[in-house]
Amino acid sequence: MKDYLKFIISMAACLGAAVIGSLFTQTGPGSWYTTINQPPITPPNIVFPIVWTTLFILMGLSLYLIWSQPHKYRKDPEKKVHTMMWFYAQLIVNILWSMFFFGLHSPVAALMCIFVLDGLVAITVIKFYGLHEKAAYLLMPYLIWICFATILNFWIAILN
Repeated sequence: MKDYLKFIISMAACLGAAVIGSLFTQTGPGSWYTTINQPPITPPNIVFPIVWTTLFILMGLSLYLIWSQPHKYRKDPEKKVHTMMWFYAQLIVNILWSMFFFGLHSPVAALMCIFVLDGLVAITVIKFYGLHEKAAYLLMPYLIWICFATILNFWIAILN
């Protein structure tokens, strides 16, 4: 497959996940989110779409670097596919978090989900590092952000 198609598919997969997750996310005036108790470290609402859009773009670039990586693992061709499966698993769990937190209004279920997400993203970073260091580095802001999101989610679960 041509590299430009891999780039388009990689970006579409990540931005598509962002769109699906956003279908559950209601944070405007009168939404459930505005009625719950927020931790004092909660960023202003305008920060979230900016950060998440940036992170999903970085994720797409990272996936593209892995997918377009020359086949230097010819003795183990499944290594790249296996590594990409970790990426897709965390992407699905990311969507599920939005569904649990915003869709089902369940900070506790979302907290259990984000613990899984933290682990999956950490594993993905490690796996990506083994194939392409820059691809792993592109995921580091995402890992840091979801660790912060875990703290917010935990605090919201306690406050509500």
